[in-house]
Amino acid sequence: MTITTGDSLPDTKLVKVTEGGPEQVSAADYFKGRKVALFSVPGAFTPTCSAKHLPGFVEKAAELKAKGIDEIVCTAVNDAFVMGAWAKNAGATDSVTMLADGNGDFAEAVGLTMDGKAFGM
Repeated sequence: MTITTGDSLPDTKLVKVTEGGPEQVSAADYFKGRKVALFSVPGAFTPTCSAKHLPGFVEKAAELKAKGIDEIVCTAVNDAFVMGAWAKNAGATDSVTMLADGNGDFAEAVGLTMDGKAFGM
């Protein structure tokens, strides 16, 4: 399945770091009925993702929200604690919600898996 604007997302579980700790959320329910700018990266703290992908969304967050985007969300096949640390390190905690896809179930369901062995993943 490749996703496009307006598609419903598969009912897989993602994990969000909250002040109370990790919280499991249903992807289908979390995104339903809202305009969300969703992007996925191969991994938190990877060089290109840290230098280009995440900073671009942080920089454009106010502009995207002014255009009607309810939330900006990043997923990666990492655990919730790594995603939370990456958000803090990148200054993204106020602009981008990190949702961990620890087992890669969401990535697989939407056709975004890749073999990262050549990159040490």
